[in-house]
Amino acid sequence: MAAPPPPAPAAAGPHSVFVYGTLMAEEVVRVLLGRAPPSSPAHLPGHRRFSLRGRVYPAILPARAHAVNGKVIKGLTDRELHVFDLFEDEEYVKRTVEVSLTDTLERSLAYAYIWGNEGDPDLYGEWDYEEWRKVHLKDYLEMTREFMDEVGQL
Repeated sequence: MAAPPPPAPAAAGPHSVFVYGTLMAEEVVRVLLGRAPPSSPAHLPGHRRFSLRGRVYPAILPARAHAVNGKVIKGLTDRELHVFDLFEDEEYVKRTVEVSLTDTLERSLAYAYIWGNEGDPDLYGEWDYEEWRKVHLKDYLEMTREFMDEVGQL
């Protein structure tokens, strides 16, 4: 039996981004991009999601024997990827990762925003998406609208 073909590169054509925190909320993506691109549930092995003390969004770092569930947002334009880059700020490093799409079991390459400070003392525990939606989504959407107003003025 032949080996499966390697996954397509993330940089070829439209971009894909693995999201694991606030960008899993379609409402947030709509504010940032003006649309909700197609997405698929995905699993990123070899990484762990953390809460960040004093912040409502999470971070991920490479970690053996861990995995992060999230989703892959597909079909992003260069401009939309640039908006994500600005939104994620310089505390994150954009890297190409291999994810498994949980709806098709297909492996794919995508960008992911990895926390830049592995020794950050503010990393702790596990970030909870559902809890974030209940407690912080409304205020986060307002902050995201303000961010986009500022970006529009650049």
